[in-house]
Amino acid sequence: MIDRSAMYIDGAWTSGSTATIAVENPATEEVIGVVANGTAADADRAVRAARNAFPGWAATSRAERAHFLSKLHEGLEKRAQAIAEVIATDVGTPMRIASRIQAALPLTDIRSYIDLLDEEEAEETIGNSLVVREPAGVVAAITPWNYPLHQIACKIAPALAAGCTVVVKPSEVAPLAVYLLFDAIHDADFPPGVVNLISGYGPVIGEALVSHPEVDVVSFTGSVRGGARVAELASRSIKRVTLELGGKSANVILDDADFATAVKVGVANAFLNAGQTCTAWTRMLVPVDRHEEVVELAKAAAESFSPGDPLDPKTKIGPLVSRSQRDQVRDFIRKGIEGGARLVTGGLDAPDGSDRGYFVRPTVFADVEPNSEIAQEEIFGPVLSIIPYEDEAQALDIANNSSFGLHGAVWSSDQGRALAFARQVRTGQIDINGGAFNPLAPFGGYKKSGVGRELGRLGLDEFLETKSIQL
Repeated sequence: MIDRSAMYIDGAWTSGSTATIAVENPATEEVIGVVANGTAADADRAVRAARNAFPGWAATSRAERAHFLSKLHEGLEKRAQAIAEVIATDVGTPMRIASRIQAALPLTDIRSYIDLLDEEEAEETIGNSLVVREPAGVVAAITPWNYPLHQIACKIAPALAAGCTVVVKPSEVAPLAVYLLFDAIHDADFPPGVVNLISGYGPVIGEALVSHPEVDVVSFTGSVRGGARVAELASRSIKRVTLELGGKSANVILDDADFATAVKVGVANAFLNAGQTCTAWTRMLVPVDRHEEVVELAKAAAESFSPGDPLDPKTKIGPLVSRSQRDQVRDFIRKGIEGGARLVTGGLDAPDGSDRGYFVRPTVFADVEPNSEIAQEEIFGPVLSIIPYEDEAQALDIANNSSFGLHGAVWSSDQGRALAFARQVRTGQIDINGGAFNPLAPFGGYKKSGVGRELGRLGLDEFLETKSIQL
């Protein structure tokens, strides 16, 4: 049993509420650890520690901040294997993904801001005004369970680089790797109060942070409903808010594409982390006259994803993170069947051999109506909808027929044609012919997918205020 019932406040591990929250292994349904079930009073202590530390941290040089971030990077690098194993255990991410993405991407996030701090600070002269940027203040970083370290690193690294102090509230569902991050933070010897960790439930801890008068910036990743609540509470005290919310991304395969590659990569993207990825391409748009060909390709690709033990290096897809998440995904599958979509593979039954654990069969639907529930709602599980289109204009209409706008893809043998199509899709990111994710480029969404940007230089700007000094 892993006991991480302490919280990290003002540079030390400290007790708060005596209540705890159990953490499950979703592959076995066994309780593997506990974390603190914090209170609003714990949130207040953490925020006040961050407020007290802010003037000193804001006054540090770029070189000093880079030094501390470098020590954090070193500490995380040493813990990479342990982080991957923990995330495989409490999130259910297969080790092959946990090592390559869950443990590695936070290192890239932190390194990118070390490199930015090594550059000369940008100041601009406009007429008789000197335009400078200054740390925005105390940041509340509220993060989800699906990529628990990346979602924290892409908030705290730019916040710390900007000169802000931070209070982190991770998801209570799969939080154990976050404690390894804070072990590394402690070893990096950040000044007390610069980075703080509190755990607990969103309606208690999260709302206390967002409402706190000493919090200047809120950076939230989670559901649309949660983001709306954060925005509502933060607006009462006029806080700056960055929201990274849901997605229902379209993977548009144009008629001149390499269909075998596009479908194979598209299915793998839709099922990454058991589909618990906000950027997943869960709508596959295909020419109507190639629809059946795509269905067969997608069926073969999907059936290669046999759910299994996340700690087995051969496993390609693990369980969903919790019973409630599994039940929600199965409910969407049921709605798809009842709504008239054609079930190609997968379905409601548990995968063979999985008597325990929150597993769902990788599922593919064909002949999906663009306005149907499974084509419009973020399912957050391994469920792919194949949607036929008549021509390129209709493909664009279907791609943009969503309340979300986070990610997407387009495939064509003509890069110019693909680029022209990509420019018209209302989404924050879009990949052409499987273009690789770039953690140095800005990340965020249109419409209900969020407000603001993370990663890269624009991610840093979210934590800076702009001042004009007239000379």
